Amino acid sequence: MEEIINKVANSALEVFDLEDYYPKGLRAQIDISQWLLEGFLLKEKDFREHLKNHNWSQYQDAYIAINCSTDAIVPAWASILVAIQLAPYAKKIVDGTLEDLDSSLYEEILRNLDYTAYKSKPVIIKGCSKKPVPTRAYILAAHYLQPFARSIMYGEACSAVPLYKESKK
Repeated sequence: MEEIINKVANSALEVFDLEDYYPKGLRAQIDISQWLLEGFLLKEKDFREHLKNHNWSQYQDAYIAINCSTDAIVPAWASILVAIQLAPYAKKIVDGTLEDLDSSLYEEILRNLDYTAYKSKPVIIKGCSKKPVPTRAYILAAHYLQPFARSIMYGEACSAVPLYKESKK
């Protein structure tokens, strides 16, 4: 019987796994509509009272997305006021969805990585993940890897989709 050889493990292929960079910590979404009259009408005095009585400490060291789930027309200052209440507690605050939040986190992380280890190497951006890695993070990873990598693929080593190959000079 022939020995089974793992060609992937023996190849020069570098795996870039975005899950490795997923920041640990609670993520929460704050829906402003909870403080609007019937979810649609902002009455400033009532809104400010709700914010004053809210337990902001529950968001200690959390990543927060602020949005409004209804079609209410909410003035910009409302989200800013919520963010000001959160500032002493939250690690990061964004306007938008949880996906927007994760995209923002990945933008910061990926922008600051050193990609020189991938110089002239074939790279596969690992596709399957157990954590909520947004599409934007994959796009950013490819963008930052492209100046360094010889080639970029997406997926798993056994079924990768080629995305980029350095042109021969």
